[in-house]
Amino acid sequence: MSSPGLRERKKVRTRRLIADTAARLFAEHGYEHVTVSDVAREAEVAEQTVYNYFRTKEQLVTDREEQIRQRLCDLVRDRRPGTSAAAAVRGFVLESVAGIRRIPPELWRGELGHLAAISPAVQRLALELTDRQAAALAEVITDTSAVSPGIAELQGIALAGVFRIIIGEAGRRTTEGQSQDTIADELYPIIENVLDELDRWFTAPPRTTGP
Repeated sequence: MSSPGLRERKKVRTRRLIADTAARLFAEHGYEHVTVSDVAREAEVAEQTVYNYFRTKEQLVTDREEQIRQRLCDLVRDRRPGTSAAAAVRGFVLESVAGIRRIPPELWRGELGHLAAISPAVQRLALELTDRQAAALAEVITDTSAVSPGIAELQGIALAGVFRIIIGEAGRRTTEGQSQDTIADELYPIIENVLDELDRWFTAPPRTTGP
């Protein structure tokens, strides 16, 4: 009988196999032209196995972004006193941009950015995803900051907007023929500047309205 550790590692490998297979097929054929049964057949697993890990076809595209949302929320929740939410996620976000160069080339055009640039259906998924990201971040900021719920909502929208920029720019630049290395190199300072500006905004003292 497999040990718990071995079973968990097998689950992780199976999940990664299914996700990578889906990304490769989306890259080769387009999101609309690939079915869950296609992914199962290519990954050599049962179709039900795919659904065990990904409840819908849409999750085959957005699952990694949902993991990113959870990580962003954890970083904001666990930040040190006096650290803005933007500063708390800075390293992770910039590492995500740098990581563009490490995604296997055969999978890159099956990632969310490129698919959203060429598919209205995936573009809708990307917008819905960043809306959920904004709401989740706003909730954590409200719970961990002295700012009003309205300001927390704006900050959540701003932070989610950073990933909307990454997704949009990665997709646009890929369709224009830029390499992954070029995209990472050129996008990094853009996102770095955006995060620095958000940090200044989030930590700015409140304005007074008179004597």
